[in-house]
Amino acid sequence: MFDRVRQAIIAGELRPNEPLIEADIAERLGVSRTPVRESLQRLAAAGLIVPRKRGWAVREFSLEDLTLNAEVRAALEGFAAGLAAQRATADDLAQLFAIHAERLALDPQDEKARVRTNRAFHDAVIAAARNPKLVDAIDATGLFYFNGDVVRMSSAEQMAQGNADHALILEALAARDAVAAERHMRAHIERTTRIIRSR
Repeated sequence: MFDRVRQAIIAGELRPNEPLIEADIAERLGVSRTPVRESLQRLAAAGLIVPRKRGWAVREFSLEDLTLNAEVRAALEGFAAGLAAQRATADDLAQLFAIHAERLALDPQDEKARVRTNRAFHDAVIAAARNPKLVDAIDATGLFYFNGDVVRMSSAEQMAQGNADHALILEALAARDAVAAERHMRAHIERTTRIIRSR
């Protein structure tokens, strides 16, 4: 339950300041209120929701929050890409190339597919780093990194640039060039951050 609500918030399906009423969620999901209450407390501890008079609401992050968060993510995920260049298996690389090929064929208007495949690409790079502690740290800073709102802010040309960034990352991973992989991943996340800041 925690993961479902967390993902809905990160993906932008649950909007900032949207109320989260414990009883309503329990009824909608067909579960008791206890797991709902526990999940909401975990979401609050993660900084994703805030208390309201009748329960909870999705936290509204400021532009400064998002910018600072992205700076940390660029450092962590850049490091993950460097590790992935050293540790990725042939299957890891094949998966990444398949995700990239799917993205190249996407309709730029298909917001959900753009978010899904972008997240899949980044998750696959992070997984290839083979460091569970690093995965946890990146998850903690992954809030709203690339969601439906960012897609709506970005043009088809910016999507093409993102795909070009991914191609550079893939090239570095396949070449086992850790320095280039880290550099390209950091530059990619920094470029996405500029889209958010320009909104």
